[in-house]
Amino acid sequence: MELIPGRYIGKENPSFIIAEIGQNHQGSFEIAKNLIDAARIAGADCVKFQKTNLVHKFTKCALKKPYRSPHSWGETYGEHKKHLEFSEEQFHLLKLYAESNNIAFTASAKDIASLEFLININVPFIKIGSGDSDDFLLLQAAAKCGKPLVISTGMQDMNRVREVYNMVKLFHTNFAILHCTSSYPTYPEDVNLRVIQTFQEEFPDISIGYSGHELGIVISIAAVSLGASIIERHITLNKNDKGSDHMCSLLPEEFKLMIKEIRIIEKALGNKNKRFLTCEIPCYEKLGKSLVAARTLLEGTILTEADIMIKVSHPRGIPAKDYQKIIGIKLKQNVLFDEAIQMEHMLFDNKIN
Repeated sequence: MELIPGRYIGKENPSFIIAEIGQNHQGSFEIAKNLIDAARIAGADCVKFQKTNLVHKFTKCALKKPYRSPHSWGETYGEHKKHLEFSEEQFHLLKLYAESNNIAFTASAKDIASLEFLININVPFIKIGSGDSDDFLLLQAAAKCGKPLVISTGMQDMNRVREVYNMVKLFHTNFAILHCTSSYPTYPEDVNLRVIQTFQEEFPDISIGYSGHELGIVISIAAVSLGASIIERHITLNKNDKGSDHMCSLLPEEFKLMIKEIRIIEKALGNKNKRFLTCEIPCYEKLGKSLVAARTLLEGTILTEADIMIKVSHPRGIPAKDYQKIIGIKLKQNVLFDEAIQMEHMLFDNKIN
């Protein structure tokens, strides 16, 4: 899957790391730019915001509902959301700022009007968040647009995830599904990382990732070891800032450490081929076992199991792995007790391969 131009994910490609800025910018354009800088320095592949057209996503009554919370930016939910929503011009400028600093920019489309806007400013892919993955009309419009999609699955059961997969697949397979638990923060017992493997088994033709809201970085790193090809985590400049996402977000230095550890895990995962590696030669030369004489063996002896021991020897002899191959072979010269048995000690029609 090519999520952004020239950046493939899945198989043995590096995990794609999304720094979810969301609304951790507090409605401040400058904080948003600072978070873009922090994500880039940390090594993220992409920054992601949220784009909402309030009248398209919410009813009038929902916007007028009183919102009394320590995290509120207004008397009503509508006032709160309006404070956190950037204008279309600001989105344009943030996208230009990110791209000029060599980091991809996208956003979650929270409604069809916002989806159309994101398509118009040509983001490389569209994110559909967990809270919108039950919006069939939005998903259908996003699938039809032809851009790569990344879809989170918090608050959905397996049957609903299958429905999402089947609907989007009617249009293309250039999409990814992220395992997610919509709880802030998510406690370890509610993460269920093995769902990643369930998704891989059920949807083998698409990329599978993980969007985390847990505390710390260990679980997200473990998700990579289970095969997550996309990791999405929130980033913040201050975990004590107003907003429910901050406490389960990562500080820039934590985000950087997470990426560093993920890249180490990816190297360690390697490939599925078990083989004797070049780096193991020094240890083998020091500790590798040879076949040695269990007693002094005379010329003409036909070797039996009782004649052979396996030890570390110097000089090295026939490797221990060839034990069965020399049973029944006749010696053409004497071999002293505790001496390594060599190829030249024996009468072979053909040498051991």
